[in-house]
Amino acid sequence: MEIRFVGSGDAFGSGGRFQTCIRVRAGGRTALVDCGATSLTAMKAQQLDPGEVDVVVLSHLHGDHFGGLPFLVLDGQFTRRTKALTVLGPVGTASRLRQAMETFYPGSASVQRRFELNVVELDGAGGSQHAGPLQVRSWEVDHASGAPALAVQVSLGGTTFAYSGDTAWTPALIRAAEHADLFACEAYTYDKPVRYHLDYRTLRQHAHDLAADRLILTHMGPSMLDRIDEIDHTTASDGLVLEI
Repeated sequence: MEIRFVGSGDAFGSGGRFQTCIRVRAGGRTALVDCGATSLTAMKAQQLDPGEVDVVVLSHLHGDHFGGLPFLVLDGQFTRRTKALTVLGPVGTASRLRQAMETFYPGSASVQRRFELNVVELDGAGGSQHAGPLQVRSWEVDHASGAPALAVQVSLGGTTFAYSGDTAWTPALIRAAEHADLFACEAYTYDKPVRYHLDYRTLRQHAHDLAADRLILTHMGPSMLDRIDEIDHTTASDGLVLEI
């Protein structure tokens, strides 16, 4: 499985980074884990074809994790995409996507497209859903976003990538990291508590509980980027590619 951090930044573009968008490829299938508002720009800047994306998995419905999805759909429409696109996200994803598309481009949600757009809502209780050979499991975490926020596992070709989404520390992260080959975890601040987010000091206290084979930190804000040389764990950056 190839993991590419197309966007590794926080909501505010700290350090000039793109918002969250993690590209997962294996067995001829391509998925995005989150699709922040800057994701289409990030993909094209890195010469990645949005038309190759088969599946989008959403951790939650904040703009820096979800806001690029309407543009991905519209890009497919205007490039005459014919391949189906499946979106898996928390309960409320279908209605929020429709609202966002109608807000940005009135009438765009109901237009006739050449490709099928399927939305599947995740249970957040550890259950699994499939999109072809790709399996997604989800656990509800501690992050207010007007809909359940999730940590997710994406399994494809016998390999599992897991992602915390945005969250304060919660035991759900232990379950999400279990059996994962790579676990990407938010570390928004270095040591300052911020409600609904995870700081690096807290993460270090719990790192031994995370049973994934590898841990990488992402969604880092200014205090993390300013002290990145002091961080003991691997950190993500825009364009970073890992093979697992």
